[in-house]
Amino acid sequence: MRRKLDGLRILVTGASSGIGREMTLQLAQRGAHVLAAARREKRLDQVVEEFSSKKIAHRSNGSIEILAGDITDANFRTQLASWCEAHWQALDVLVNNAGAGAIGGFSASHPDRLRRVMEIDFFAPVELTRLLLPLLRKGTRPAIMNIGSVLSHRGVPMKSEYCAAKFALRGWSEAIRCELASEKIEVLQISPSTTRSEFFDSLIDTDPKQTSRSMGSMSPQKVARIAIAGLVRSRREIIISLGGKGFVWAGRFFPNVVDRILRL
Repeated sequence: MRRKLDGLRILVTGASSGIGREMTLQLAQRGAHVLAAARREKRLDQVVEEFSSKKIAHRSNGSIEILAGDITDANFRTQLASWCEAHWQALDVLVNNAGAGAIGGFSASHPDRLRRVMEIDFFAPVELTRLLLPLLRKGTRPAIMNIGSVLSHRGVPMKSEYCAAKFALRGWSEAIRCELASEKIEVLQISPSTTRSEFFDSLIDTDPKQTSRSMGSMSPQKVARIAIAGLVRSRREIIISLGGKGFVWAGRFFPNVVDRILRL
């Protein structure tokens, strides 16, 4: 059965740019009530302004509220949960989208780089989910959507910390999917390939001259549309883009070949 978005109460993290921003706008345009969370309050204000300018044209009954803060801060995570409880009394969908990456060889990196990436990409969404489970249990056809990466299926050189965090997120998603099935809380995993966004503008402990090898890219608008379609259809896992699917399957069935290619 397809999930109706109209009227749903949805929390989106990392909502000030990229995939999170586009998901916030598209969900609200389709009638959802969205709490958009991110560090940059001015950018969140711009999301609200853009939605307001389009609202009449789309005739949407949706809405966007904002809370600014750092998702790695336990106090901010508590603030998000408290807001949802006070204003909505329940939560229908949690979109764990906020993330950060790093580029560079592992052996020369400082241990703090791994810890910071893991804190943002894994520990923060895990602990936010833990806080929000009581509200999700009260929700309408509740779902947790984790925005991962193709690199949660196959590791690549120079991005070991990011791969580690996304592998952890995917493994955790698979585990809690089984745990929460009896409570009818769905756990959905989205694995985009390279997305045209500000992701590479805020890399952690990375030389500005460091470049990243990737094959093609997709707009955040398109990734958001596919992710929302997955939410509507309750797709447990989506690998976005043909290139991403090919890379994952090649790594699974021809790992030695892929290793040699990645070493070049």
